[in-house]
Amino acid sequence: MRDEIAALRRFNRAWSQRLGVLDDSFLGSGRPLGPSRVLFEIGPGGVGVRELRERLGLDAGYLSRLLRGLEREGLVATVSDATDARRRLATLTAEGLAAWRELEERSDEIAERIVAPLSPARRTQLADALCLADGLVRSATAELVEVDPASERARAALAAYFAELDARFPGGFEPGIQDPDDYRPPRGRFVLALSDGEVVACGALQRLAGQETADPTGDTATAEVKRMWVHPAWRGWGLAGRMLRHLEGLAAADGFRAVRLDTNPTLVEAIAMYRGSGYREIERYNDNPYAGHWFEKALG
Repeated sequence: MRDEIAALRRFNRAWSQRLGVLDDSFLGSGRPLGPSRVLFEIGPGGVGVRELRERLGLDAGYLSRLLRGLEREGLVATVSDATDARRRLATLTAEGLAAWRELEERSDEIAERIVAPLSPARRTQLADALCLADGLVRSATAELVEVDPASERARAALAAYFAELDARFPGGFEPGIQDPDDYRPPRGRFVLALSDGEVVACGALQRLAGQETADPTGDTATAEVKRMWVHPAWRGWGLAGRMLRHLEGLAAADGFRAVRLDTNPTLVEAIAMYRGSGYREIERYNDNPYAGHWFEKALG
């Protein structure tokens, strides 16, 4: 990956220099990039401190110091949420809102100054390239975390997954009774992809039905990939393939020799991904009424 690494580092150097990231006074605001970014993320509507930390990927102690500094400047106030005393909210004061607007205006100005020398066609080309790069970087840096399938985030991801299947399948979709234990160790695992604190994908792994008591290191021990879903806004950037490889890695680490999965004929994108990821089509192995294709992949 030497060429790819060199290209990314070259872009980072050029972009950070031209945006003034290296200056002590970011965009002439009188404060460096760190507190300026926190101020921008709080925005006119305010944000929960925990959500802010997850969105920016900052250490709790460091974020606390940045907030205290902005409070001393009179730009930010941190208060308890009126609906949940355990939740802290960061909000902008009147001075903070004025500083936020100034950052917005200066950010627009520097962006316009960068693209202005380009022809309209080149500006469009640059915007398209940056959108693609943004999506790929976000996909590559999304955090894959194992969670309890009954957690609030897991249930929200599954609800979005089931709703999409219901909309896409010709006869609708009824998930039936869900047992969270199917996706809890030792029977399975449930994984979320998080980006800036938001759930953007999910996937699950479970012992193949009928092998609940089988030795996972046996020659025929097989795990099943389930509940693969990616938020529509995140598709086309490789996140589904990354989630699939991650689940395969978990299965291999647990000693399984192969993974199987099924899918509906309407999910043509998923079918193409499975075939391109080394899965071979096999005969029906379950009684899922919504399935029309069954796949298997040996794990090295």
